[in-house]
Amino acid sequence: MPKSDAFKIGVVIVAAGRGERAGSSIEGPKQYRRVGGQPVIARTLDGFAHWGGADHIVCVIHSDDEALFDKAIAARTLPGPVSTVFGGATRQQSVLAGLQALKGKGMTHVMIHDAVRPFFDNALLDRIANALRQGALAVLPALPVTDTLKKGVDGHVHGTVPREGLYAAQTPQSFAFEDITAAHEQAVAEGMTKFTDDAAIAEWAGMTVVLAEGSPDNIKLTLKRDLEMANEKLAPHSLPDVRTGNGYDVHQLEPGDGVTLCGIFIAHDQKLKGHSDADVALHALTDALLATYGLGDIGDHFPPSDPQWKGAPSRIFLAHAAKLVREHGGTIMNADVSLIAEAPKVGPHRQAMREKLAEILDISVDRCSVKATTNETIGFVGRREGIAAIATATVVYGGKA
Repeated sequence: MPKSDAFKIGVVIVAAGRGERAGSSIEGPKQYRRVGGQPVIARTLDGFAHWGGADHIVCVIHSDDEALFDKAIAARTLPGPVSTVFGGATRQQSVLAGLQALKGKGMTHVMIHDAVRPFFDNALLDRIANALRQGALAVLPALPVTDTLKKGVDGHVHGTVPREGLYAAQTPQSFAFEDITAAHEQAVAEGMTKFTDDAAIAEWAGMTVVLAEGSPDNIKLTLKRDLEMANEKLAPHSLPDVRTGNGYDVHQLEPGDGVTLCGIFIAHDQKLKGHSDADVALHALTDALLATYGLGDIGDHFPPSDPQWKGAPSRIFLAHAAKLVREHGGTIMNADVSLIAEAPKVGPHRQAMREKLAEILDISVDRCSVKATTNETIGFVGRREGIAAIATATVVYGGKA
C-alpha cells in the first residue's frame, strides 16, 4: 500500500488488557505469550510494520508491562516509527490514549486493532485502506454470521435469532482520524463509557460505518485454548529447520592477573592476549551462532583492526550474533562450549558460566553447557601457551528445512 502526504494512516494497537480468560502464565498477559515461538504482540506489530501503509504505530500498553513489551520487540528491526503510551482501565480509555498520542503527527486516518489478533494479512489491510481512500469515514471488517443463533434465558432456549444481516466484527476498525478522535472525546465528556468497540462509538456519534470483508484467519486470541490452537496452526508440517553451527578459537596466554572465560573473570597468573577481552569461549560461540545462518564470522562484524573494540567485553559480540539470528527467524535451542586448558580450573566456575551464557542469549540455563578438559600437557595448550575453545550452537529457524 503506497504512502502519500495527503493520506497518512496511523495505527493504534491496543495491548493494555490483562487477559484473565486466557489463564495465568509466567510469560505475562496473553499478548506477550509466545505462539509459534514469537510473542503475540510482536507478530501483530510485525504485520503492520511490514505492510507498507502505516505511517506511525502507537502501541497502548499497561504501565506494568513496559519491560515485557521491550523484551517482546527487542530483536526486531522495524521499518517505521513506533511509540508506546500507557492505557487506561478499559479498552475505551486505552484507545483514546492511543488516539491522543497520534495527535500532531499529521495522520488523516487511523486503524485501531486488538494486539491479540495477530493473523490478519496485507489483503485485509488493503481492503480497509481502499475504502478509506474512497471517502469512508468508518470501516468495519466483518464476516457474516454462519452459526445458528439462539437466545437463552436462565439456561433455556427462548427462541432462534435470524442470522440474516448479522456480522461478526473484527479489527482493525478504521476511521477518519479527527472524526473518531472527536467521537471518543465526546463520549467521555458525556459519560458514555461502556462501548465495547470503536465502531459502536462511531455509530453513536452519527458516522456511517462501511462494512469491509473480514478474514477468517483474523481470530481474537481470548481463551487458553485459542493460544493452544494458534500454536498448532503455526507448527511446521514438514521437517523442522534445525541448524547447527560450530566455532573454534584460540588465544595466547601471557603473564597477567586472570582470564575471562564465558564472561566470568577467573584470577590466574596469566591472561589471554587479544584485541578485545580475549574471551576465547564467547568468540567461539559467536562464530557458531553466526554459522547457523551463513552470517560470516566474528571478524566480519567486529574486525580487530577497529580500535573501538579494543578491550571490549566479548558479551557484546555474542549478543549481536544472537540478535542477528533472531532477526532471521531463529530460535536458539542450545549452546555448548568446550574449553581446552591446563589452567585455571573451570569446574568451580562452570555454573556461573552457564548462567552468564543464558543471560546473554536470553535462554534457559538448561540449554547452556560448559565443559573443560586439559590437553594432557601436549602441544601449546599443554605447555600453557594458550587456551582453546570449541563451541556448538543449535538454532531452529521458521519455515521448511
